[in-house]
Amino acid sequence: MLFKTIRKAEVDLVCLCGFLSLLVIPEVFAGRVINIHPALLPEFGGKGMYGHHVHEAVLAAGRTVSGCTVHHADKTYDTGQTILQRTCEVMSEDTPESLAARVFE
Repeated sequence: MLFKTIRKAEVDLVCLCGFLSLLVIPEVFAGRVINIHPALLPEFGGKGMYGHHVHEAVLAAGRTVSGCTVHHADKTYDTGQTILQRTCEVMSEDTPESLAARVFE
């Protein structure tokens, strides 16, 4: 249903940007659906890795760098080809909330 509407609107690029469900992407849209993930992929991605869960995992792993990843969406969570990554420092006093705020800058 979603892609029927997208086709009707003659959309060239679909940006998920916070879409939290696995989306079945028709072949005609392969390479034309992107997502923004609030961590550096391939680590800290996959089912259930969104919002505070991502930032908690980064902190628990003791990372000194985090960031965001723009990637092509495919048939699984967070495994599509990376388009762009930007990084930010993880500070020793960070909480999931403070890290999220810095990543989203």
